[in-house]
Amino acid sequence: MRLGVISDLHGNRVALDAVLADMPAVDSLVCAGDVVGYNPWPADCVAAVRDREIPTVMGNHDRAVASDSSFGFNSMAQAGVAYARDHLADDALAWLAALPDERTLLDGRVKIVHGHPDDPDRYTYPADFAPGLLDGEELLVMGHTHVQHHAVFAEGIVVNPGSVGQPRDGDPDAAYAVVDLDAREVDEHRVPYDVDRVAEAIDAAGLPERLGQRLYEGR
Repeated sequence: MRLGVISDLHGNRVALDAVLADMPAVDSLVCAGDVVGYNPWPADCVAAVRDREIPTVMGNHDRAVASDSSFGFNSMAQAGVAYARDHLADDALAWLAALPDERTLLDGRVKIVHGHPDDPDRYTYPADFAPGLLDGEELLVMGHTHVQHHAVFAEGIVVNPGSVGQPRDGDPDAAYAVVDLDAREVDEHRVPYDVDRVAEAIDAAGLPERLGQRLYEGR
């Protein structure tokens, strides 16, 4: 069983298209949340995930957009939330609102969360990866940090595929992972995409200029 693992699309259709085109043959795709926010194609990214029926959990930006609340977000994040709400149809907002905080798949072999198994908003960085995060599943998928990393323990695999739409690990290329559950192997992938096009679209949409600048930096 080979799973394509994506997370933190953040409305970046150009990066998502590059990832989906680069993805090798897999049995299924899964998404660890934050389909929307920051970038100017929230509707396209929601449609891409919905149309493919990709099992997805709710990220903090998904929740903020669905509930019209961005309390605690910085100004860039707030701008992305407001933009997404203005550009998503009611059915897309309802889809976001219905996303769960956690999913288990394949008879419990796989668990998907956004931040941490105990708290969807907790950042879980590579240094925090440990067997104690696992609770009987063979694979735990997390997102939220935008930092690509995985660890294989006797108890199972913990993976953050990194961010498709806004990497923050110093590499500007879009990130995803492929997990072979039976072989207990993880392949981390990076894909270049047209960052200029995204930065220009951010500017045209009236979103903060810094959102485009940081894409070049992977920060």
